[in-house]
Amino acid sequence: MPSRDFKRTDRVGAELRRELGILVHTAVRDHGLPSCSVSDVEVTRDLDWATVWVTALLPGQSKEVVKALNELAMEFRRTLSRSMRLRRVPELRFKYDDSMDKGDRIDQLLRENPLPDADKQED
Repeated sequence: MPSRDFKRTDRVGAELRRELGILVHTAVRDHGLPSCSVSDVEVTRDLDWATVWVTALLPGQSKEVVKALNELAMEFRRTLSRSMRLRRVPELRFKYDDSMDKGDRIDQLLRENPLPDADKQED
């Protein structure tokens, strides 16, 4: 029997990321939420919980975005149960993904303090 290089949780997470991306985009437009997007979804092994990582266009509004999306989580889950072919849709937890903010901060620090040229170090 051939070995599987992928897990069911990865496939479910990818499908949830696609579906939730659409739902979050619609919620931002309909409910007047600050602009945000789904960056990743991590599903537990037993498929009971899904952690949805979101990024906000303006990092200062991240708490507001996460709070609003957690309030809409039951509505999202109900919609997902109609559109996905799963026996049980995982419960959703929204968390802010600050990796983009950290990357921007590192980028800013590197621009402010450039590294010395490699050519000068060899001399």
